Amino acid sequence: MINYSEKFEKMRIAGKLAAQTLDMLTYNIKEGVSTAYIDKLGYEFIRDNGGYSAPLYYRGFNKSLCTSLNHVVCHGVPSDEKILENGDAVNVDVTVIINEHYGDTSRMFCIGKTPVKLKNLIDATYESMMKAISILKPGIKLGDIGHEIQSYVEEKGFSVVKDFCGHGISTTFHEPPNILHYGRKNTGMELKPGMTFTIEPMINEGKFDTKMLNDGWTAVTKDKSLSAQFEHTLGITENGYEIFTESAKGYSKPPYL
Repeated sequence: MINYSEKFEKMRIAGKLAAQTLDMLTYNIKEGVSTAYIDKLGYEFIRDNGGYSAPLYYRGFNKSLCTSLNHVVCHGVPSDEKILENGDAVNVDVTVIINEHYGDTSRMFCIGKTPVKLKNLIDATYESMMKAISILKPGIKLGDIGHEIQSYVEEKGFSVVKDFCGHGISTTFHEPPNILHYGRKNTGMELKPGMTFTIEPMINEGKFDTKMLNDGWTAVTKDKSLSAQFEHTLGITENGYEIFTESAKGYSKPPYL
């Protein structure tokens, strides 16, 4: 039996700080605020709590968080020009490094009054992630994770982004295996105790196709339809799983306050 208790203890600390960062930001993500201001608050909170922001300077990325607004699928770059407006939805993605271990998590935030179709998309995205997490245990296959997500959201008329995926994570930001959010049951690598990875489905209101903007980071839906995402970092135990990035305040999906 592999002894992964020390690894998990460090992953708990990193995951806790990442989740606490989102908990703190919840009170500040509102109409009239710029995504650059959210980024600044996140950077300062992580720094003041003994951590480092993993995205900052990662492959030339010059911000501490990703803020993906409306039809942005992922890796949106915070900006003074992007001001949150009534009816917007933004995904805030936080990855921290503390004790050389990584905690990676994201949540959706709704600004003002949420249109029904957007709420339905956000709810389906969150539920698909949690359905996939609920089946985790040694012996299941990576394809089972993707199947849970894909079958759930497609039944509701949404689509799964295929250009981006979850990933292994521990002392490296992105490591094997890739965690696809679509797939067939009983295919792919078998889960084993001690594995740590993210599940982070990106779900589109329209088609699954994405395109990259000229900044080289921001991915958007090709058909300009809305997109939503949630993310947890977790580990496989002897008989199940542990989520490292759960909110201490019980925040799961909007509305939070």
